[in-house]
Amino acid sequence: MKTVKIVGVPEHFNFPWLMAIEEGAFKTRGIDLVWTDIPEGTGKMSEMLENGQAELAIILTEGIVKSIIEGNPVKIVQEYIATPLHWGIHVAANSTYQNVKDLKNTTVAISRYGSGSHLMSFVNAQNQGWETSSLKFEIIHTLDGAIEALKSGTADYFMWEHFTTKPVVDAGIFRRLEDCPTPWPCFVIAATESFLIKNKELLRHILEIINLYTTEFKLIPSIDRTLSNKYGQQLEDVREWLRITQWSQSQLSAEAIENVQDYLYKLDLISHKLDVDKLITNL
Repeated sequence: MKTVKIVGVPEHFNFPWLMAIEEGAFKTRGIDLVWTDIPEGTGKMSEMLENGQAELAIILTEGIVKSIIEGNPVKIVQEYIATPLHWGIHVAANSTYQNVKDLKNTTVAISRYGSGSHLMSFVNAQNQGWETSSLKFEIIHTLDGAIEALKSGTADYFMWEHFTTKPVVDAGIFRRLEDCPTPWPCFVIAATESFLIKNKELLRHILEIINLYTTEFKLIPSIDRTLSNKYGQQLEDVREWLRITQWSQSQLSAEAIENVQDYLYKLDLISHKLDVDKLITNL
């Protein structure tokens, strides 16, 4: 039995992995896939890949591209979610801010530097026509940290996945002003180069299994109710999320990678771009 350490955010996108593990799909191939939830998100997972705490990650496209360009010895092995991530722009429920333009020159809560919440704050600033050099940040690590920061006023707004934060909005803690979708497919599967060197065939087995699960995921009877119960979300929200979300079973396109790099470079978040083959590997 080969042990493989994989990390991802504790969100509904990754439920197919939890199902496959629980049903023993990997163990039938001699793989002990050990899943760890990382609520801190992409910045933390990039760090774990770099220091050997994880071998695989389900991670935001823009975050891992930036990390690889900065020297993280990791490759993208497959696109995981083919559709954009819808980042809700949230303020405290009792905040005086009424629309996104009110947030200019205020402080944004981010999980950490290099995270999706950090990078997408630049995309949003560009969309609004703001000077990105004027962005101010408060590191909050997790969603709970963001709740506290917005409540106490140490940060003014917080960007996080629309449906994950919907229960916080429903509870009257956050108020969502609008959404900011990613201009690219949102999640990829990434592997460390050291893992790839020795385990390409093993990784092919892992991808074959998860691709079977994601292909059939929406067809599972009552999957909407299962997700609603597990993640504490309203049934109608889960159904809407399922409608707009498409899993992928193929490699991220060169066009998508170029688009991500163009955005990051234009926003001064990377110092240079890489050839596509330096960022992905085809098994």
